[in-house]
Amino acid sequence: MTAVAEKLRAATALLETVSGTPRLDAELLLAHVLGLTRSDLLLRQRDLGVPASFDGLVERRLSGEPVAYITGIRDFWTISLRVTPDVLIPRPDSETLIEAAVAHFAERPPRAVLDLGTGSGALLLAALDQWPQARGLGIDISPGALGVARENAARLALSNRADFRIGDWADGVNGPFDLILINPPYIARNAPLSGDVLHEPQGALFAGAEGLDDYRRIALQLPRLLSDGGMAAVEIGHDQRDSVSALFADRGLAVEARRDLAGHDRCLAVTPPAAD
Repeated sequence: MTAVAEKLRAATALLETVSGTPRLDAELLLAHVLGLTRSDLLLRQRDLGVPASFDGLVERRLSGEPVAYITGIRDFWTISLRVTPDVLIPRPDSETLIEAAVAHFAERPPRAVLDLGTGSGALLLAALDQWPQARGLGIDISPGALGVARENAARLALSNRADFRIGDWADGVNGPFDLILINPPYIARNAPLSGDVLHEPQGALFAGAEGLDDYRRIALQLPRLLSDGGMAAVEIGHDQRDSVSALFADRGLAVEARRDLAGHDRCLAVTPPAAD
């Protein structure tokens, strides 16, 4: 067995106590410290050594620190993003919002995109990468998050099509927008948490006693922001379809739920009511 294989096996055994994906975590951490992609690591492991600094990264993961914060990188949709503790870690579940948008705009691409609570810029930048003719605006209340989003736009050569602005949801934002992407806080204040979320910004996670506070504000703002034929893709918790759908329906909007890869309700596709 090679030194790399032995080290990965030992790290995997250690990380089983803190992670549901210990082998993947070990591979990502070792690839990071070697300056390689995970694929390159696996292909070349017979020719590689293990830097001493790898043990320090494993210790950080054992303390509960998310892999994405240790490596500073997270892949999302078709792009790779820089992430820091200023932003939520983009997750595959959130790609359901982009999938819903792709389905809605199968016949015509969106031109104007709004991302409320942009964080790292994941949703907005994924949309701009998907539709090269689109332009977008990302809003966030956190200056630190906006700094990360702007850096990601520059890294992806999308700064000329992506603007970022500090703000409190859509206050002061003028539409209309063809596509609105929203991943708001939706965890109830007293919900028990574990894993990576313990290290993520609390303001991006919690939304009052029921997890609905921010949806209530967003529902009031959406009707004036959506263009004719437009849609909003809104992320929800797995048990929030009925409660959040009712908030949008009360504003005269049409709502359709979409499920993530695990089969959980994850996205509401919200559209203006059909014309009579």
